[in-house]
Amino acid sequence: MLLLVGIVLLLSACSGQNLLKNGDFETMDGWHCYGFHCELTNIKHTGNHALKVSGRTQYWQGPGQDLPYLDPKKTYKISSYVKMLNDIPGEMGQYIELEVAITFTDNSKTYMSLASYPRISSKDGFVLVESIFTVPQKSIKTANLYYQGPKAGIEYIVDTASIVPIQLDTNWRKESDNYIESHRKSDIHFKVTSDAGIDKSQVNIQITQKKKAFPFGTAINMGVYNHGNTKYRDFIHKHFNWGVLENALKWDLIEPKQGAADYATPINTIKTLRNHGIKMRAHNIVWSKGKYVPTWVQSMTGSTLRQTVHQRFIDIVSKTKGLVEHWDVNNENLHGFWFQDKLNDQYFNHQMFTWAHQVDPTVKLFLNDYGVVAQASSTAPYLEQALEFKKANVHLYGLGVQCHFVEDVAPNPTVLKENLNTLAKAGLPIWVTELDVGTHDENLRADWYETILRVMYGHPSVEGVMFWGFWDQAHWRKDRGALVVGNDVTLTAAGRRVLDLFENQWMTKESRKLSTAGSQFTVRGFHGDYEVKVTYKGHTISDQTKTFTLDKTSKTINIHVHQ
Repeated sequence: MLLLVGIVLLLSACSGQNLLKNGDFETMDGWHCYGFHCELTNIKHTGNHALKVSGRTQYWQGPGQDLPYLDPKKTYKISSYVKMLNDIPGEMGQYIELEVAITFTDNSKTYMSLASYPRISSKDGFVLVESIFTVPQKSIKTANLYYQGPKAGIEYIVDTASIVPIQLDTNWRKESDNYIESHRKSDIHFKVTSDAGIDKSQVNIQITQKKKAFPFGTAINMGVYNHGNTKYRDFIHKHFNWGVLENALKWDLIEPKQGAADYATPINTIKTLRNHGIKMRAHNIVWSKGKYVPTWVQSMTGSTLRQTVHQRFIDIVSKTKGLVEHWDVNNENLHGFWFQDKLNDQYFNHQMFTWAHQVDPTVKLFLNDYGVVAQASSTAPYLEQALEFKKANVHLYGLGVQCHFVEDVAPNPTVLKENLNTLAKAGLPIWVTELDVGTHDENLRADWYETILRVMYGHPSVEGVMFWGFWDQAHWRKDRGALVVGNDVTLTAAGRRVLDLFENQWMTKESRKLSTAGSQFTVRGFHGDYEVKVTYKGHTISDQTKTFTLDKTSKTINIHVHQ
């Protein structure tokens, strides 16, 4: 675990007082420590004192404080420095989180993990645990903040804790639109000549974008795609330019018994999708949570386990070589450490990235995790992990951010932008890999997807957006996350809104009459593939039809109008 120093969310609009009493721990006033011991110590991060926590017998025991002023109308930044004082032999560090327990006035309850950090050891010194969060929009009866996570027997110090309200970014939409206009589009310069006698008022030039360059994709249920409703297939082919097989490449599903892997079906499915012009991500080579490790692998240790994992990389990456653009290497490896623990190798993730690159040097390799953009509990450690992988030079290309939004909670554009800005400090491309929201109200769902897509498309580090499904009959959230529903694959309000963005607002279709546009004019177009048609007196001049691809560089199109 690398020491996290000085990672600060650039919340330019932070305002208001700290909701925590004695967050500087110069006294213990306001803090409670039930069933364990707390005392002031001069081992501190700032000021004169910090709080030492000892005598814990349960992982959930940690100092806490009542929050009488938590406002459901506000968004907050929470932060605290934490230092582990001892380690457990054979373990690579401890997990800690800042959590709040809320009881609402209707007596319902919720527990929110606000900020977390994995694998902190005593050698790391003080580590900053921080995030931004939005309070559920319900009337609050009581709220209590507490630290939890390190195993029983671990002693630690906390210091410099704060919960501060932040101002919402009311200009986010304008800023997003400005970026889209300036960076997702380029100039198309037209130079037009004509034969003598041509009536310029009868010349029409039609500029039509046929395909978008920016990746808008979806997770694909292989069984439904191959054997289910053909309208599901047709919708994918018509409306998405990228795809990812939802589960079919995962190790425990493709090889449930050693040596009994079925590669043919997913590989053929990928080939079919590519034949329809859809580029493919691949998800995932391994998943470092025990329940997702094949059962026949779980008893392995030492060199046998290492060799078996290596063979998995050789097998699957070689078979997808030339067919997929991306691989998620070790899924959610901020939240799972099965291979590292089993092999007692803290940097085994680095080895796995190296293996993948050795098999296919052309495929782009990704980290992929949750709680990093849609929520912010793991944003800071994800940045630290990205910087660690960059420093190790193990061919990490980009950061996958899953973006499964909390049920019935509106996405907050301020939170999204700040989390993206934090991760952008890694200097790596960001892909939204698993996007969905959850609400029965399809009009709210439309609003929420639009907000998210505008923030993502309008951020300089975001290279692509993948929905985690779109049809209620092939979606883990059913109709609550769907763009289309029913056997007829009928568009919902959310689907209509998303397609309006994809295929109308963010596509270019322009027409110019030569008599008004002049012989030289410029059209600003979204990046992608284009066709230009010229008509004179209603008839197409076929030899002046132009096709081209518009990218970040402007394009000049020469046209000669003749009879």
